[in-house]
Amino acid sequence: MAHITVTRASDRLTVAVGGEVIAESRGVLVLTEGRYPPVYYVPKADIEMARLAKTATTSHCPHKGDATYWSVDAGGATVVDAGWSYDAPFDGVAEIKDQTAFYPSKVSVEPAQG
Repeated sequence: MAHITVTRASDRLTVAVGGEVIAESRGVLVLTEGRYPPVYYVPKADIEMARLAKTATTSHCPHKGDATYWSVDAGGATVVDAGWSYDAPFDGVAEIKDQTAFYPSKVSVEPAQG
């Protein structure tokens, strides 16, 4: 099994699309898995979920479970499969339930200003 750790981020983070903030949170979790870059999971309660739409895309991770994907409509654009979440993650990563991660190549994920 891959070595996975989940910790709380020390900074408040924002997620933006086309300059429009869709999430801002101090409750972000950082998941590190092997040699992959860290992934930031934002609580769904801190995301403007009305801007997200579930897509037909799914994937399976042998360490985390089955992921569903989300498109984001913001900043005058729709970004398909911009993020993902695990609705029923495996016990070893149960903390990421009710959280959504975003691809930094598709949206801006940065420490909040101010």
